[in-house]
Amino acid sequence: MNRTIKLTVAFIIAFIFSAHSIFSQSFDAPFSNKNMLKDLTVFKQIREKANSGLYKYRTKKQIDSIYAWAYDQVGKSTTYGDFYNIICQLTDFEGSLHNGTRLSRKVKKSLNTENGYFPIQVKVIEGKLLVNTAGSKIPLGSEIVAINNQEVKDVLQNFYKYYTTDGNIISAKTVALPVTFSRYYRMHYGRKDAFFITYIPHNSSAIKKIKLKGILYKKSKENFKNRHSKAYDDMFYRDLAIKEMYTFKNLDKNTSILSFNSFDFGGNEDTKEYKEFVVFLDRVFLELKNNRTKNLIVDIRHNGGGSDPNEVVAYEYLTKRIFSENKSAWITFKKLPYIKYIDTKIPRFLRPIGAIKYNKMFQKDYPIEKNGRFYEGKDNYDHKIRKPNKNAFNGKIYLLIGAEVASAGSNFGSLLANDTTTTIIGEETCGGYFGHNGHIPLAYILPKSKIKTFFSIVNLRQYVDERKGQIFGRGIIPDHYVTQTYNDFINQEDTQMNCVLDLIHKNNN
Repeated sequence: MNRTIKLTVAFIIAFIFSAHSIFSQSFDAPFSNKNMLKDLTVFKQIREKANSGLYKYRTKKQIDSIYAWAYDQVGKSTTYGDFYNIICQLTDFEGSLHNGTRLSRKVKKSLNTENGYFPIQVKVIEGKLLVNTAGSKIPLGSEIVAINNQEVKDVLQNFYKYYTTDGNIISAKTVALPVTFSRYYRMHYGRKDAFFITYIPHNSSAIKKIKLKGILYKKSKENFKNRHSKAYDDMFYRDLAIKEMYTFKNLDKNTSILSFNSFDFGGNEDTKEYKEFVVFLDRVFLELKNNRTKNLIVDIRHNGGGSDPNEVVAYEYLTKRIFSENKSAWITFKKLPYIKYIDTKIPRFLRPIGAIKYNKMFQKDYPIEKNGRFYEGKDNYDHKIRKPNKNAFNGKIYLLIGAEVASAGSNFGSLLANDTTTTIIGEETCGGYFGHNGHIPLAYILPKSKIKTFFSIVNLRQYVDERKGQIFGRGIIPDHYVTQTYNDFINQEDTQMNCVLDLIHKNNN
């Protein structure tokens, strides 16, 4: 091997090592302003070209303003983590629960091996951050009012950017805290060797303080598994078996409970899972009809979404109106933009070939161009006219909703909430009432940071009408706002279910 070749090989090895070192850095490692500016510009270009939800809830002036803020922040930032937090803020501001931002794989791995995480399990109950661990150095149920001399309300607000919701929905941004609080604290405030916690024990006015050491991330995950509230909220935080995704039971001769905990099965009408679901619905609603059941509780509080057409076929058994899945659906492009940044293992030089199939699909499904938008045709499956099932329920429907309800779950809930015969109990949903961005997810990798940004490209207007008390940019607003009480949190009681049962009892009397 001659000297020139040796130098060339050495240069290539050095370049590869250098590139590797850039992307294997820690969350707190230096990250140049030049790289930040490059990635921020790419991020902005992708959103403007591909994301139909960019101006769904924000004006152009508002979007321009937050990007001016972002470019200003880049000039003041020095680390990878600083830049990640800027991107999270931009991602959240748009107002789509399908938006997301993920760390590069190697940076995430480095976080998972660190010490310095918050040592106490917590949960927000009645607007207060409560200790969610029995047997810890702070009594179960104590209210944490400050961490490292910062009020909890400010701490929580700083975490909103990590959990995206539709429109202007705030209440749902705390639902993930039992599993994410320690990670969120680490990403926003940095690694801490110790935490100075101010708290108030339950049934006491005494303000107490304690210093606790930071823990390993692995230990934080173990603590989550042993949280006090697990028996009550476990269904939301774990993957469900098919048999848990939808259930039915009779409470008495007049009242039954139908739970749709997820629509994440099947994928189309030809799948085995979908066909089994329809058999389940047929059996349940024939039984309700034969039994002349008066009251049906439809519980979707844990439903984070899933696959079409599960939510609309379920609605066919609960309504008296003709409907379709949505009123309109559109995207912003005819050809997949910025394919060199698409999250795929296909080499860049082959991506234009691979994109041909997807571009044909987009042009077939969204053929109608109006003012820079490409709409679905009237013959599209989403606009299929659907009729009530012959065994559709004719009694009183009580819809139980919660802050976890999103995507196909919130679309189903919105359809049902649109019917004036439905009484809604619980908390505002994470998904919007009037619409959302969904159906087709896209993911891009920013070139310098390797941060993954993803969003759904179809701007959907759901098949709902104006509703009293319903605000654009908000989730489904319940008729009876009910959240878990402190005592029920301690005793692991279901406040919302107890409320609807009391309501049915009063109505029956």
